[in-house]
Amino acid sequence: MYILYHSPYSQHSRRVVSLLEQAGLAYEAHVVDLGADEHNSSAYLAINPNHQVPTLIDGDVKIHESNAILRYLCLKHDLVDWYPSEPSTRARIEQWLDWNQSRLSRNVVDIVLNKVFMGEHGDREAIKRGTTNLEELAPILGNRLAGQDYLAGSKPTIADLSVASNIFQLGFADAIPVDSHIASWYARMNALPGFQASLPKM
Repeated sequence: MYILYHSPYSQHSRRVVSLLEQAGLAYEAHVVDLGADEHNSSAYLAINPNHQVPTLIDGDVKIHESNAILRYLCLKHDLVDWYPSEPSTRARIEQWLDWNQSRLSRNVVDIVLNKVFMGEHGDREAIKRGTTNLEELAPILGNRLAGQDYLAGSKPTIADLSVASNIFQLGFADAIPVDSHIASWYARMNALPGFQASLPKM
């Protein structure tokens, strides 16, 4: 059985939970209390020196990065629906996984961390920067979803789980992009039982 250290308030954690739940993979969940600074405790640093969540433990295998965890689970369990091997489809999945991490994620953090979780101590300049960048990025995502149901084609993949976790995160700051294509896609993602199972109890 997998051991997963996570937080329901972490978008990176939720994408892993979504896949585990959708694929019906057994796991033992350990919630790391970010509000209590548990991720910086010596006990958790011994598990993940990056002081971040999630961490997946599979026997002697320990993986920290969420998209790497998604790939690992797909490859180990032959989850070809979520991570197809056909080269052009795989390339699109990898492209959107990387786009999510290198372009979208940092702006989601700027907006949500500073506007919501840091409260009055939040960095106003970071919020402004993230909001400005999101205005550029949202049309890129919306245009990709125009005329197709999911990022890599007609079926959801781990790329969709990864990006959708960030879109949900933007909801904490009332910052989900207003785009009909994104809205339709997000509704489809939100209807997945695994995605629902990953969400924090509000």
